[in-house]
Amino acid sequence: MSTRTLNEAAAAAPASLCEREPRVPADRLVAEMVPPPRFDSVRFDTYLPDPNQPSQSEAVKVLSGFAESLGGAHASGAGKRRWFARKPAAPTGPRGVYLDGGYGVGKTHLLASLWHATPAEPALKAFGTFVELTNLVGALGFQQTVRTLGGHRLLCIDEFELDDPGDTVLVSSLLAKLVESGVALAATSNTLPGKLGEGRFAAADFLREIQGLSAHFRPLRIDGEDYRHRGLPEAPAPYSEQVVTSTAYATPGASLDDFPHLLEHLAKVHPSRYGALTDDLSAVCLTDVGPVPDQSTALRLVVLADRLYDREIPVLASGLPFDRLFGDEMLNGGYRKKYFRAISRLTALARDAKGLVAQ
Repeated sequence: MSTRTLNEAAAAAPASLCEREPRVPADRLVAEMVPPPRFDSVRFDTYLPDPNQPSQSEAVKVLSGFAESLGGAHASGAGKRRWFARKPAAPTGPRGVYLDGGYGVGKTHLLASLWHATPAEPALKAFGTFVELTNLVGALGFQQTVRTLGGHRLLCIDEFELDDPGDTVLVSSLLAKLVESGVALAATSNTLPGKLGEGRFAAADFLREIQGLSAHFRPLRIDGEDYRHRGLPEAPAPYSEQVVTSTAYATPGASLDDFPHLLEHLAKVHPSRYGALTDDLSAVCLTDVGPVPDQSTALRLVVLADRLYDREIPVLASGLPFDRLFGDEMLNGGYRKKYFRAISRLTALARDAKGLVAQ
């Protein structure tokens, strides 16, 4: 093969996630605390409540009112104040709302809509997943995070999960400080605030911290079926390795990786960088998808699935279908909700990838 042909082949080769080791500065972590691209244009009026689930319409009503209530001065008393005026009392009662419901009922859509509807400039509103929030504390330090977020009107936390005692204490302390500063809170999860941590660590040992978290929120239940499965075809079957490879080469901006090698590589990259890992990708192509070998690896894959879903990056794969990634022990264990969310999101991205395959 000539040098020119070799160069052309190299230029056309897809990217590899396994060759990427991004470095993410702390200021980028702060700047990116906005709704992800998938939710840029969502609003309350683009949410379509299921007529058979009245709790969905009720959630829109409650959250719309909550957004309107945040239009005044900062709850800490920031803004114009008359001379000799009495300092406003600290907020009483829950200073936030907590959206509880199953997978795919539109909780993130509603949370992002709340962010958009809150009458404050973007610099005074923050939106991130629970993992991104803990990563921000790791990057900035606790006190700097309090100072950075303490002047905000609203903090939205998606996928609120407590996976270990350290996170329980950290987040409890952080949110207490932010509420003290007048920051309103909103969060989504598949677990009610008082039940966080159950099945994953000795929650009873940290009951005070968990109850402290719960006190900040008014639970808002949202019932319904996974909208990603509502009236849609079954998830597409995996493709052959040849189809996945040829599609990766034919798709500008696609990546191509062997799934077992990718799982190994994720262990070398901090989860806070998984978003940067997917920068500029138009599709992710994976060969030899198989069962995830252990829980640590599975939890890393969950974070990657979330970042791919946020960025609407299609996933084309060969091997096993995504609903066979996690074994029965995992799906019946304390992290089962995370695993079901990952399956749901990867299935949606697999459907999105069908259009990439040459007919």
